[in-house]
Amino acid sequence: MNRALAITLFSTLSLPVMAQTSETLDIGRERSEAFLSGQLDLIWEDMTEQMHDGLGSLEAFSDFHQQVTAQLGQEATILDEEATTQDGYSIYTRIAQWSSSDTPIVMQFSFDTEGMIAGFFIQPEPQAAPSAHLDYQTPSDLRLPFDGQWYVFWGGRDVADNYHAADPAQRFAYDFLIQEEGKSYEGAPDVLENYFCWGREILAPADGQVIAMVDDLPDQPIGETDAENPAGNHVILALADGEYAFLAHMAESSIRVQRADTVAKGDVLGLCGNSGNTSEPHLHFHLQTTPDLMDGEGLPAQFQTYMADGEAIESGEPLRGQSISNAE
Repeated sequence: MNRALAITLFSTLSLPVMAQTSETLDIGRERSEAFLSGQLDLIWEDMTEQMHDGLGSLEAFSDFHQQVTAQLGQEATILDEEATTQDGYSIYTRIAQWSSSDTPIVMQFSFDTEGMIAGFFIQPEPQAAPSAHLDYQTPSDLRLPFDGQWYVFWGGRDVADNYHAADPAQRFAYDFLIQEEGKSYEGAPDVLENYFCWGREILAPADGQVIAMVDDLPDQPIGETDAENPAGNHVILALADGEYAFLAHMAESSIRVQRADTVAKGDVLGLCGNSGNTSEPHLHFHLQTTPDLMDGEGLPAQFQTYMADGEAIESGEPLRGQSISNAE
């Protein structure tokens, strides 16, 4: 399927609270059926100004609809649907088999508190990338790369738990942030300093050497991203033979190490920020076979001696939704 078919105008990193609501299901089904039947004027009327600006015009939206049906055919069978809430938005997600696609198709609407459509996309259901490293055991003695309790926003081996899994290099990547009472910030959501993980120390997960670092990229305002520099300010560490650690999205001018430095497990590398291709402050972490972000294969990361939802873990891979901290 052509990537141009995907429209995503609403994006946030805050955890979806999996609470089913019949109202969201009903309105999501109505808007989905309207799209499928070509009643685009009804959808257009309920879209926010941001959506209108992103699409350009009702005519452009109609062209998009024609492109979808030309490439995918017609929806044949609904495989799954759900309603969730996400940072104040109501989300309707529908997975279906279409007549001209072997891969299931995901259609999603996001509604604001006024019931207006704040986001919409339709795209193939992501699939986990094949990997020759599913049985890999991390030779490095890894600790979680922070102190205190953090939350696993994305983590796991399946796409449902970890959207990174569709990318070969980030096959086993993590996104970590801090949550309190189900939220990642307090106060206005457009103020970076209001995010609980903002400015927190990011630590070396193991002994290693700094292979590369970037420190001069600006932190992105909420609602903006830097797709040209996806990792933002980051540090790449050589840990073991053929094992490299990537720690990304750190705050501008916060990195405290230089290329070729030797670091010990627990050393401060920098501070958590919002640089790069990120929708809110968080830490991205993954291991891969090379120090080149665009050319490598992801490796599983088994962390040692940590707590997950109050349970002591001797060695393991944190999972999405867990609250984790070092047990030391």
